[in-house]
Amino acid sequence: MRKGEATRSTILDEASRLASQVGLGGLTIGSLATQTELSKSGLFAHFGSKESLQLEVIEHTSERFTAAVIRPALKEPRGEPRMRKLFELWLEWGSVEFGCPFISAAFELDDQPGPLRDRMVRNQRDWVDTISMIFSGGVTEGHFRADADPIQFAFDIEGVMLAFTIASRLLGDPAAAARATGSFERLLAAAAA
Repeated sequence: MRKGEATRSTILDEASRLASQVGLGGLTIGSLATQTELSKSGLFAHFGSKESLQLEVIEHTSERFTAAVIRPALKEPRGEPRMRKLFELWLEWGSVEFGCPFISAAFELDDQPGPLRDRMVRNQRDWVDTISMIFSGGVTEGHFRADADPIQFAFDIEGVMLAFTIASRLLGDPAAAARATGSFERLLAAAAA
């Protein structure tokens, strides 16, 4: 990675952290300049506008999520082992200091038409497709019942993930990860062949 790309990546990492605290709407070139101790004009040269910055934060965070959660999970054997790894890695992702910025962005953008919402909708659909595809692989491998619904499983997993985020981030429940894991295990047991 060249120096300019590394600098941009570092700026986007900080912008992602800031957006997880103040929301995408609260993320501005000015607030990022203050946080990074860089000039507004320098950041404006990188991003051009607040919306461009916000879109790049979503894209950057998506790439980080794919690298940290999806790609490593796909290296596991098909079926239940892959599903378990996906959940484990997602739980780690959601447990970091600034939580999962996608969940807060989903609520923030749910009724705001435009490019930011469109990008988040695409992210969410890709995520549900990934869960469904991995679950379908488990059906093919004989780990899950043939009549099990991959979309319903993805929906249920999303519910567990949302509950985990609220319990851990908002409520500060130290048992949130254990509760989420228990719910996940019950979903796997219900789907077992």
